[in-house]
Amino acid sequence: MKENKYNLITFAGKEYASLAKLNITPKPDSMLRIMMVFKPLSKSIDVKKQELKPFIRKGFTVVEWGGTEIK
Repeated sequence: MKENKYNLITFAGKEYASLAKLNITPKPDSMLRIMMVFKPLSKSIDVKKQELKPFIRKGFTVVEWGGTEIK
């Protein structure tokens, strides 16, 4: 990312969860799955601010995070 002059960055939510199913036993009390997706850009663009909701851990909590580049 640092090699690109500009990057378009978003955090996939329900789209990611529906494409990458995850089954855990025993079932977690709370789960947070974060997938940062970025695309190199050659120029600056205007984007709508993404709404990110707070996450509250309770009980057995699973946190998954990662990232990928879209070319």
